[in-house]
Amino acid sequence: MWKAILSPDFFSTILRSATPILFATLASAIAAKSGICNMALEGIMLFSALFGVIFSSLTHSAWLGLLITMVIGGLIGMILAFFILNLKTDEILAAIAINLTATGGTVLIMVAFSGDRGVSSSIRSVSAPTVTLPLIEKIPFIGSVLSGQNVLTWLAILAVILLHLFLYKTPLGLAIRAVGENKNAAESVGISSRKIKYIALIISGVLASMGGFYLSGGYMNMFTKDMSGGRGFIALAASSMGGDTPVGGFLVSLLFGLAQAVANVMQLTSLMPYEIILMVPYLTTLVGLGVYYYGQKKKKERLSGK
Repeated sequence: MWKAILSPDFFSTILRSATPILFATLASAIAAKSGICNMALEGIMLFSALFGVIFSSLTHSAWLGLLITMVIGGLIGMILAFFILNLKTDEILAAIAINLTATGGTVLIMVAFSGDRGVSSSIRSVSAPTVTLPLIEKIPFIGSVLSGQNVLTWLAILAVILLHLFLYKTPLGLAIRAVGENKNAAESVGISSRKIKYIALIISGVLASMGGFYLSGGYMNMFTKDMSGGRGFIALAASSMGGDTPVGGFLVSLLFGLAQAVANVMQLTSLMPYEIILMVPYLTTLVGLGVYYYGQKKKKERLSGK
């Protein structure tokens, strides 16, 4: 087991496992910055995983499949914004509705499109390519970890940088943070909070859709029922633990990627039942949140002088 943990494949698995969570974490972060908790990430990822397979198959291109999927993700984010901002629906209930629709709707769409019920075995999808780094791949250990990763893994890391610059270095990013911190104050200087929240949720949907596409077009090369596997909810925890910031979310996503990699290694041993091993990423989420909020509580007590 220790030999497997200290191998380059283990660290490579951390990056692969963290990629879909990272996309969803960034999606959660920008929604949170606008003052909305986007709990529909799970449903958006699930829809995107299926549509990624379908449209990459129809267009014979992973890039076109990704582009169309991002558009659909943005539309779902817009629909969520419409229900929350225009129809005044509770944001949690609206998100639950999207998640439940995705659970059954993806199976229905897959059956209608291909006749498959559990796995899209008859759909010939196109996976996103891997990236070989010519100079880095020759470096012992590090080359095996970094070279050969899926292109979406690198796009996720690039998205961290771009979203950080967007939120903290652009007027629109400043407006999003202003609306999230104090909507009335932002509106008093002429900022439309509804427009800003629409933009934030659309971007959130686009980012989450990239994570969903990675699941069926990078991590695997097919769609399976409920393949998001709770990653949208893990991303909510990762975003919260990271302070709803891109860089913080990136670091916490690596932690959950580590938990998934450890679970994969543990499956090779007989140390404990398989069902308990599958619980490792989710137990990590619970423990991480507990430690984080305990630390926040103690910090507030120190600041208040108690």
